[in-house]
Amino acid sequence: MASARDIRRRIKSVKNTAQITKAMQLVAASKMKKAQDQALSSRPYAKLLNEVLVNLRDQVEEGSHPLLVQREGDRELMVVISTDKGLCGGLNTNLLRQLTREMTPGSSFVTIGRKGRVALTKMQKELLADFHMKDPVSFAETKQIGRFVMEQFLNGEYARVRVAFTNFVNTMTQVAMIETLLPVRHLDLGKKKDFIGMGNEPAASSESDGGNVGPAGYLFEPDAASVLDTVVPQYVNYLLYQMLLESRAAEHSARMVAMKSATDNAKELIKDLTLAYNKQRQASITSELLEITTAMKALE
Repeated sequence: MASARDIRRRIKSVKNTAQITKAMQLVAASKMKKAQDQALSSRPYAKLLNEVLVNLRDQVEEGSHPLLVQREGDRELMVVISTDKGLCGGLNTNLLRQLTREMTPGSSFVTIGRKGRVALTKMQKELLADFHMKDPVSFAETKQIGRFVMEQFLNGEYARVRVAFTNFVNTMTQVAMIETLLPVRHLDLGKKKDFIGMGNEPAASSESDGGNVGPAGYLFEPDAASVLDTVVPQYVNYLLYQMLLESRAAEHSARMVAMKSATDNAKELIKDLTLAYNKQRQASITSELLEITTAMKALE
């Protein structure tokens, strides 16, 4: 059985740990709020961009843009968005488990985050590139990643590009997801994506005023094909950017919950140790009193 001194030392150690986890919880909560605000503020733009693409798709021929072309083959490029730091519960574990379940044998990988890079290196997978993203996420830095991914796809080496990331649902729930980034499929353009917050667009009228006016009244200048050439790369960059925002919000929320749980467990442990220390001290006092009483009886 531990002595009273050992218990006191352990109580002091647990209190110090609780202070650290409480501080990390508050920092993660602050960062999570900023990440949530950043993700929510970009959703109106996402909705409008998706609406424009839905109208464009009916005015151009299938495969009119190279990023829309469906290719044969199974080789794919996987972009893995993980965290740089740990202490965020099972966030990275769940993501890597989902990735292992869905990746194909000949996949190549682009990693964003140290945890994903380390895990894929241990699995001896082919890594094409590794990117580091600052906090908060910058769209300018995301465009560099999007440019690299689109170049790899346009070279013809990969049939598709998919992204593995963690979708932020709420503070308590984060879901590992794998979404197709390239090619941009027509069926995906109007489909609801939980990580963007976009809904299905209302049914468009079948009548058109002619020329470059779309079903919802959009006028594309100089023509729909030229607009498509500009909008599609922007759409791909935005999807990647939104996935990064969702992953960052999920990371901070998971870390906040993990640190709150650690702080609560530390407090419970302190209570148990304090109770054990008091029992030990009471037993020691009782033993001393018995010794004094016995000595007094012996002297009578």
